[in-house]
Amino acid sequence: MCIRVIVLILFSTLCASALQTNYDLYTANGISSGLSVDRPDFTLNGKNISIYSGAIHYFRVPRVYWRNRLTKLRAAGFNAVETYIPWNLHEPQSGVYDFGNGGSEMEDFLHLETFIELAQREDLFVIIRAGPFICAEFEYGGFPSWLLRERDIAFRSSNSVYMQYVSRWFNVLLPILAKHQFTKGGAIIMFQVENEFAQKDKGNDKTYLNELRQLMLDNGIVEILSTADNPWRGVGGTIRDEFFMTGNFDSDAIQNLDYLRSYQPGKPIMVMEYWSGWFDYWGTSHQTKAVEEFEEIFEQILWYPASVNVYMFIGGTNFGFLSGAENLAFDDLNTKFSPITTSYDYTALLTEAGDYTDKYYAAQRLIAKYNPFPTLLPEMPALVHRKAYSSVAVQEQITLYEVIPTLPSFVTYHPVSMENMDINNGNGQSYGYVVYRKTLDLDANSLLKIVGRVCDTVIVLVNGKRVSPVLAKAADLNNFGTWRTENSSLKLTDEDLRDATLDLVVENWGRVNVGVYYQPKGLWQGDIEINGEPVHDWLMYPLEFKKSWTDSLSQWKTFAVSDNNDEPKIYRGNLEISDTPRDTYVDMENWTKGIVIVNGFVLGRYARIGPQQTLYLPAPFLIEGSNQIVVFEEFTSDSEVKFVTDPLYKNN
Repeated sequence: MCIRVIVLILFSTLCASALQTNYDLYTANGISSGLSVDRPDFTLNGKNISIYSGAIHYFRVPRVYWRNRLTKLRAAGFNAVETYIPWNLHEPQSGVYDFGNGGSEMEDFLHLETFIELAQREDLFVIIRAGPFICAEFEYGGFPSWLLRERDIAFRSSNSVYMQYVSRWFNVLLPILAKHQFTKGGAIIMFQVENEFAQKDKGNDKTYLNELRQLMLDNGIVEILSTADNPWRGVGGTIRDEFFMTGNFDSDAIQNLDYLRSYQPGKPIMVMEYWSGWFDYWGTSHQTKAVEEFEEIFEQILWYPASVNVYMFIGGTNFGFLSGAENLAFDDLNTKFSPITTSYDYTALLTEAGDYTDKYYAAQRLIAKYNPFPTLLPEMPALVHRKAYSSVAVQEQITLYEVIPTLPSFVTYHPVSMENMDINNGNGQSYGYVVYRKTLDLDANSLLKIVGRVCDTVIVLVNGKRVSPVLAKAADLNNFGTWRTENSSLKLTDEDLRDATLDLVVENWGRVNVGVYYQPKGLWQGDIEINGEPVHDWLMYPLEFKKSWTDSLSQWKTFAVSDNNDEPKIYRGNLEISDTPRDTYVDMENWTKGIVIVNGFVLGRYARIGPQQTLYLPAPFLIEGSNQIVVFEEFTSDSEVKFVTDPLYKNN
């Protein structure tokens, strides 16, 4: 028995040593061609290849962890990584770009070339989905909010205003990517043009697709250009000789793959998005997808055989204010707005914090079973262990009423959206909250009316005290103060008040990521009325929670437990770490609704309405020593911030 075991070990070792890396296999004798779709099977540099890819969005994973996640992808048997490119992050202000160290709040996530180079060092090819529209359940589908300042723009079309900005953006982005193409010695083997375009007006704007294609060619892109659509919905006008079509789905695999084959006879078949799970909306139940369901469809794809990109391999996190939303009414009025949570865990192959899941092991086993061209794989990296730090006591507080005057202000006759404020070098406000302030006399029983819908929630303060209802459970979304109520009304006072300060604090919960492209935030659909009369001449204040502003707050007072329920406040405490920081989760179950800020960086939104109750806090955001924890609580606070090792959810 011992001899047999030794023989088997030696045989396995010899087999492993005979395997080549991806790049040795496909580039050893030089590079003469890239990925080809001229035959029923993919070839890369003249050699057959099946593409097994996983989606990792570099902007949803801390840069320190990129290599760890990429190595885990390769160790499972995948040979490629796919990522979107978010236009809104890389061009945060019109004509101002950030590809790392560019000064934006998200700068550390934006080292795009580093991500591509790391993927190549980890023996992975790269699939780039450059947009300009990406969807991704991301804020505004990746579009910069400052585009909303253009009156004559038509998104995702050959509209000249829109294409002027797309062209400028692509002329910056594409030369960066062109250097990293496979045929130039880099990692990128495929570029996707647009995303699920067949769903928009049946994808019939061929002029638009041609203009995007020409921009790519003019900027030196020579690799395969692809599109991605839902095969069962048809392809509209998106199929052209110039594009290779891929499909997005998570069920009816054989039928959808048959559709793809019929659309492109004689070409390879590829699933660009096989959905490994799903995402959560605020106020709903946590979404899951059983490993058995994932495994069944994944095996059908590999058996067919087809190449595949698993969306997501790791979902990651919508840090800051970057979670998107959906509007199933597909109108501009926020009628059926559904905001997406901070976590984009997606119940993917790796958890939000990078843990292996049963889906990871299932994919690893199935790729090994079906891959006709095995290559050398690395060892699976060890897990990064988390720590439940001791609770942080809230030590100090400031009322929102006190800090509003420290913000820059903008005067407007009618209420306007945050994007149309004359701030940020003419770019308006992208994220966070906006305050509409008016000093006026109020009579007893004065009635406030907001014409149209709020985009997306509003807190009403009179002389700094909240008079609008608390948003503590999912059913509260049906009350005054949210997008669900049209032409909503609220009684402001029971007594006569002279020179009263009325504040309307409006939060942007995330712009819709697909289907609706006129997405202003704030109060803009009509007038604000008191007792039926429009109120004019508002002071507007942007509450963006940029690091420089948060760090400069100086009006702190000692925290008072007995006085924390009647007005929004900003709270502060310190997390002391005496050794190397570890990953953790911030437990906000006992708070109500707001944002958590760690060392000046907005970690994300929390809300008791669920399903998400915790916020992933990666170790790279912490330091050894004193860490400042700031919470902006809109309603009812707790007296401490707690930490746990694993995420918590509640179902509605």
